[in-house]
Amino acid sequence: MKPAKKEAPTIYQLAPEIKPGQSIELLKELHILTRDGKLNQDSRRKLKQVYHLVQFIEPLLKDVGESATVVDHGAGKSYLGFILYDLFFKGRENGGHIYGIETREELVQKSTELAARLGFPGMSFLNLSVAESTESDKLPATIDVVTALHACNTATDDAIDFALKKHAKHIVLVPCCQAEVASVLRKNKGKDLGRSALTEIWRHPIHTREFGSQITNVLRCLQLEAHGYQVTVTELVGWEHSMKNELIVATYKNLPRRRPAERLQQVLAEVGLGELSSRFYTEPTTSEPTT
Repeated sequence: MKPAKKEAPTIYQLAPEIKPGQSIELLKELHILTRDGKLNQDSRRKLKQVYHLVQFIEPLLKDVGESATVVDHGAGKSYLGFILYDLFFKGRENGGHIYGIETREELVQKSTELAARLGFPGMSFLNLSVAESTESDKLPATIDVVTALHACNTATDDAIDFALKKHAKHIVLVPCCQAEVASVLRKNKGKDLGRSALTEIWRHPIHTREFGSQITNVLRCLQLEAHGYQVTVTELVGWEHSMKNELIVATYKNLPRRRPAERLQQVLAEVGLGELSSRFYTEPTTSEPTT
């Protein structure tokens, strides 16, 4: 009697990192899985990174509900958007909508074609800058969740401006390459050096760059708090390929605004960044999102 033939292991057994029900075709299209369904070390790390982000965003989506609207700025190949849609919105009757904002037209086209091929009707991709998207009539007047992951330099500030004007309930940011503040510190360095001993913090060029990056995120957090948001800052672990791994999560709670607004102005004045007060504005928006 011949021994019973062993059944071939399923793809979920071969790659236990993959969550039940995930689209195998999607993971292949995103080059996380090879064409024969294998998961190599590089793609395993990439998947781990996306899942790590998803664990921060999942409770925010649950808070908003199944019909959540999400805007992902600087979407790139839309790894995050596609996996979020696959895990949380796919097949739901009142499924939400994910908008990917990207300046590279070829990536927008590819993502649009992939969403159509996978049958993901609740995904749209727009060839816009972050600043342009704020005024675009192709997006709803209000957005529930705004993400901006490694949006370079002032694009993160534009994403904050977008979120405030769209009355976002939740904001998820991984800032990158903050150069604007450092350039202002550098420009004013000569006249500021004798003003306060604190200017020694950014006297040397490398310190100007690093302090500029640090103070930029401090100002962003104060700005969000000055608009009533509760802000959490943590490290996005597992992103070994990038030194920029600071994660800022903000949730609108209608908190008191005066103290963070005052502190923001004091910090700008103390470090000689008063000319940037219009970027880190604290004026309340015309209406506030509901809690």
